[in-house]
Amino acid sequence: MQHRNESAAAGLLAGVSAFLFWGLAPLYFKLLDEISAPEILAHRSIWSLALALGLLLLIGKFPDFTATLRDAGKMRTLALSTLLIGSNWLIFIWSITNEHLLDASLGYYINPLINVLLGVVVLGERLRRLQWIAVGLAAVGIGHELWQFGRVPVVSLFLACSFGLYGLVRKRAPVESLTGLAIETLYMLPLALGFLLWSASPSSNLFNNSWQLNGLLLLTGPITLTPLLLFNIAARRLNLSTVGFLQYLAPTLMLLIATFLFGEPFGEGKLVTFGFVWVALAIYSVDALAQRRKMRLQRKAVV
Repeated sequence: MQHRNESAAAGLLAGVSAFLFWGLAPLYFKLLDEISAPEILAHRSIWSLALALGLLLLIGKFPDFTATLRDAGKMRTLALSTLLIGSNWLIFIWSITNEHLLDASLGYYINPLINVLLGVVVLGERLRRLQWIAVGLAAVGIGHELWQFGRVPVVSLFLACSFGLYGLVRKRAPVESLTGLAIETLYMLPLALGFLLWSASPSSNLFNNSWQLNGLLLLTGPITLTPLLLFNIAARRLNLSTVGFLQYLAPTLMLLIATFLFGEPFGEGKLVTFGFVWVALAIYSVDALAQRRKMRLQRKAVV
């Protein structure tokens, strides 16, 4: 029992740390706002690949990487996941450097509900009544955004949908997260190197930059991998409902950073949009807890 409690405590610490990393990441990317989003993405993919390969060698998992390279089915699936996560990273970075972090925050709040819809559309799952209500309220919030501001929240929906689809695709390629990320960034490598070699941006050549700027660019590797590794520790030691609650930490931090540090306007119109989504998430969470309790009671009854 003591070992189980210690494992859960370590998982909770890792989970909180992972989502704090993701939530505070805009502070780091804002330091690079004079560099274009595609250029930041190029550096992020290159240095993430270098660090991932180093870690695979260090922990003795490099054979998993080479075995995946020889698996044509997994490689095709990971090519699709690369497109999804690469575009997600690009739009997320763009949203930070172009004062749309509130839209990114809304997108990651919506993401759990998008996952529910993907389960219906792609996997043929059936929604429970409270899940339908939650999805409907989120749709009302998005509709309010359209009515209030005359625009569809494209950034929010793109981030939510691309990340939701990414998770769905990665389930079709059962590889460990670090191995999968190494393959995905390997796919990105030719485009990243090509962009940096042919770009007219002076910062694309590391020899033109100050050591401070180069240090920030090299940090894209640890900034990408650290929360991922922490999340994997949490996912193995915590139940899914706990991880589900923890995931709201990241968009909440983004919201606070966007409003109080970056000065993005959060007026009454935005508050109503977010309010619908928050109520939807509250209903979704209550339903998830009730369903988990029901399943636990059923298992006890069988035993």
